[in-house]
Amino acid sequence: MILVSPEKIKAYVEQGWWTEETMGELFIRTAEQQAQDMAVVDPPNRRSISGDDPQSWTWAQLLTQVGRYCALFYLQGLRKDDVIVMQLPNCVEMHAIYLACAINGIVVSPVPVQYRTHELTHVFAITHAKLAITTQHIGNYPAAQQWALQAKHFDGLQHIWSLGQDLPDGVTSLSQLLADAPTWSAQQLRQHSHDMDVTAHDVLTICWTSGTEARSKGVPRNHNEWLIAGQSVSQAGQLQRGAQLLIPFPFVNMAGVSSSLAAWLVVGGTLHHHHPFDLEVFVAQLRAHPMDYSVAAPAVLNMLLKQPEKMQGVDLSRLKSVGSGGGPLSEWMMEEMKTQFDIEVVNYFGSNEGAALSSSPLDMPERRQRALYFPRMGVPGFNWNMSVSQKIQTRLVDIDTGEDILSEGRVGELRFKGPTIFSGYYKAPELTARAFDEQGYYCTGDLFEIAGNELQFYRFCGRQKDIVIRGGMNISSEEIEGLLMSHPKVRDSAVIGMPDPVMGERVCAVVVAQPDQDICLQDLVDYLKNVKEVASFKWPEKMILLDELPRNPVGKVLKRELRALVASGSLPQTLASNEVTS
Repeated sequence: MILVSPEKIKAYVEQGWWTEETMGELFIRTAEQQAQDMAVVDPPNRRSISGDDPQSWTWAQLLTQVGRYCALFYLQGLRKDDVIVMQLPNCVEMHAIYLACAINGIVVSPVPVQYRTHELTHVFAITHAKLAITTQHIGNYPAAQQWALQAKHFDGLQHIWSLGQDLPDGVTSLSQLLADAPTWSAQQLRQHSHDMDVTAHDVLTICWTSGTEARSKGVPRNHNEWLIAGQSVSQAGQLQRGAQLLIPFPFVNMAGVSSSLAAWLVVGGTLHHHHPFDLEVFVAQLRAHPMDYSVAAPAVLNMLLKQPEKMQGVDLSRLKSVGSGGGPLSEWMMEEMKTQFDIEVVNYFGSNEGAALSSSPLDMPERRQRALYFPRMGVPGFNWNMSVSQKIQTRLVDIDTGEDILSEGRVGELRFKGPTIFSGYYKAPELTARAFDEQGYYCTGDLFEIAGNELQFYRFCGRQKDIVIRGGMNISSEEIEGLLMSHPKVRDSAVIGMPDPVMGERVCAVVVAQPDQDICLQDLVDYLKNVKEVASFKWPEKMILLDELPRNPVGKVLKRELRALVASGSLPQTLASNEVTS
């Protein structure tokens, strides 16, 4: 499945930005060269997550597992361009599945573990995936059982395979299938990939993103698009060959796959999984294995700085850089991470679609600047050390007039073009047409301004898109508003993000009740959970009850007034608010 035009492929290859080597080929070569080095390590608390014992695989052992998965997929009838859906917590098996798909030419669509029937029905309606891979349970959620119960809603689904024991009817044991499958050698894997005509320009993944639209959008990315992202991560983090990586981001989107798969492959390192985020487990992993690189949300780094005693006994001699982003970084945090722990923080901005900037010590040695600004990459006249800066093009555009902004102090939408950017949303031509401007630039919906004494920086100013970013997960306000409007007690609704020191933002539902109806937050949560079967990270955690929503003359909700009301901290007595932990 090649979605990029032949003209772009030719241009990117001639520039040396893309190659003809697939991620599968790179993996096989690396596994042969460093067979006995450790490749992937499970979270130490995996048993409490999914009931399985944690595993560690060398590159040779991972190659054996990939050989089994490749043979199994083929013998079970999966062919090039078929799609599979994978819902697993971060674990070593995910590496085997990604890499087997890379060799077979199968497209893997990873979904967050929080997705439920509401989201999964949409995923299958778009992909018509033949196979789903899950596990017996994820925490308290009986994943395999729910997949079996809801399979009738999923278009195209033929098989459900699951890790774990005591599986329900309709779900096949993946462990048993693998035990009965042959193991293809490296030579057989190479030959099979060649026979399947797999190229580095073929789509490998379809990840899911929420934006202003009410439903998630499928973002296809090919081998080269992932590898160029991995190169950027490894360069920004100054990763050396064989680096030890501790990555707590979900292994299902840009943040997770670009580091846990792409950067890990590029440097031939050891990937230590972590999921879901647990500060005590995270620190214990740092204590047990000296790391070279990790990533963490700003709130996590702030907590470690406020509680430095938690880091006692941790060998930080190798951990010289940590990636962060998804929210504002403070100058204080940047300076204190260096002062207390001798760690430099890399500031990332990015999206599933491939629009990304990074402020690393390579280009921004001054920490104050790195907290506030990003290099103005992709603009003629500026030279940066990050190699991706010479591959992409960016422009800042006035959202009202469409003109390019070239001076400081004017806020506009940042747009991207180049070999990092996706080719368009999967089977959604109308969404794709709206996502790119007349010059072929991807419209991020993110607002920046030009800054610096030489106009050399971009400064993030906010979002044009109506989304809530909770713990790095994008939540469409429109989607939740539409669901709440179907509640029999709700007459009107709006969803906004409430600033939160830990999660970045939390979901706040502003509701107008039907006449003579009493409604509380738990009513909304129960409805989304039990009736609509919506992922838990989308549930409102605060509700504000109003007599009516503020609207402009054409009927649009004035969310800035709602945000100002929440920010004021002094809600009128007529308002009701509750909190829930999801």
